[in-house]
Amino acid sequence: MKVSIFQHISCEPAGLFETVFTERQIPYEYIRLYETGEIPATAYGATHYLFMGGPMSVNDEKELPYLKEEKALIRDAVKRGRPVLGICLGAQLIASAFGARVYPYLQETGWYHLTRTPGAPGIISRFPDCFPVFQLHGETFDLPPGACLAATGSAVKHQAFVYKTATALQFHLELTEGIIREWIRDLDPAQREAIQKNTPSVIEESNRLCRMVAEAFIA
Repeated sequence: MKVSIFQHISCEPAGLFETVFTERQIPYEYIRLYETGEIPATAYGATHYLFMGGPMSVNDEKELPYLKEEKALIRDAVKRGRPVLGICLGAQLIASAFGARVYPYLQETGWYHLTRTPGAPGIISRFPDCFPVFQLHGETFDLPPGACLAATGSAVKHQAFVYKTATALQFHLELTEGIIREWIRDLDPAQREAIQKNTPSVIEESNRLCRMVAEAFIA
């Protein structure tokens, strides 16, 4: 077993996912696209694929050609029955890879509560009816044909879906308090203060759900 982690910007690592992989002695490799701009041959030999977030749009293929390569890799991995997990931009990559539209929408920044859909598939079926997540995105996606919606938000409906062996999460569960501090340091003071105030009451549950997702991903 080996996990390829696709990282699109230095401040968006795998966080708690990396912690779980290390604890379980699962080999993993970071594909730091923000440094190299290309996918190395070693990535194609992985058994599991984790796509992290980033500030770019999945539609920026002309400026960032590796986005097109990532989508092709996602399609190939799913075709071969390999587990694929997408976080934020990673979720949008999965949606786009299978023909769904990704487009600018409402900006969500900070802690939100989402609702698990009735009959949600995969690991999300074990989530609570309502659960806290950290959001940092300004785009959303339509569902690919054949995908099953797994979680919804009050303002942005499509928050998670499952398509064959791919699980797409628009939100972030992987965050540590250190990562959150880095992400919010340049926000408006009032917004930063609100996030800091809310974090202690919800991060433990967010981390618990992240461990559930990580364990299911590598099971």
